Amino acid sequence: FLNLTMNQIVLLGVICFAAGLVRGFAGFALSALVMASAATIISPISLIPVLWFLEMAASLQMAGGGWRDANRTIAILLVVGNFIGWPIGLSLTTSLPTDTSTLIALCIILALAALQLARLRIPGLATRPGTLISGIVAGIAAGVAHVGGMVVALYVLSQNQPAKMMRGTLVVYLFLASFGSFLFLLYFDVMTAQAAWRGVFFAPISMLGVFVGTKFFSPKLEPYYRPFCLSLLMFLASLGLIRLAF
Repeated sequence: FLNLTMNQIVLLGVICFAAGLVRGFAGFALSALVMASAATIISPISLIPVLWFLEMAASLQMAGGGWRDANRTIAILLVVGNFIGWPIGLSLTTSLPTDTSTLIALCIILALAALQLARLRIPGLATRPGTLISGIVAGIAAGVAHVGGMVVALYVLSQNQPAKMMRGTLVVYLFLASFGSFLFLLYFDVMTAQAAWRGVFFAPISMLGVFVGTKFFSPKLEPYYRPFCLSLLMFLASLGLIRLAF
């Protein structure tokens, strides 16, 4: 019912656990890590609905603490923009060949990780229109590669907020955005029965990773979380591009 070989199931299980681990202590990058690692195994359009289940499961685990720590006004405004951008991104993904959509997804992940690692700050984003635009861009990125959280992480970085608040805002955004994205996945016929089975199968594995990852979160190590996650994302996306090329 998964339509995967045993080797693919084991590999995807390891990827989902590792991505959950990162999501647990960093608050983001679950989908980006899975997409960067598995896009050459399963096409992005088939991975996107699976990632919905992983993100929803992780968000439910982390929603309590995230809601307490988050800037909720910013999170909700980002979600509104996200709902505008999602159908644009999905329409692009569903109309492109598999290799092209994989290439675009990996390039987006690589570019966003590099921008965050460079600590790029765009002052204009610290306004309500800037927040809405960030949400729309995040929605488009989510529709193409389910990496809207990466765009939002770049936005939150421009606010120069404490790591705890940034983490909470990302958690709340990803949780609320999941409800609207499910409807879009159904509308575009991307949420198939097979994708749902895959999502249900791998979600508990990523949840275990999230649980372990939250235990690793320590204020003493906060300065090292972002560089580690972003460097890992760049490495995985680059590796995926090399595999795609050869």
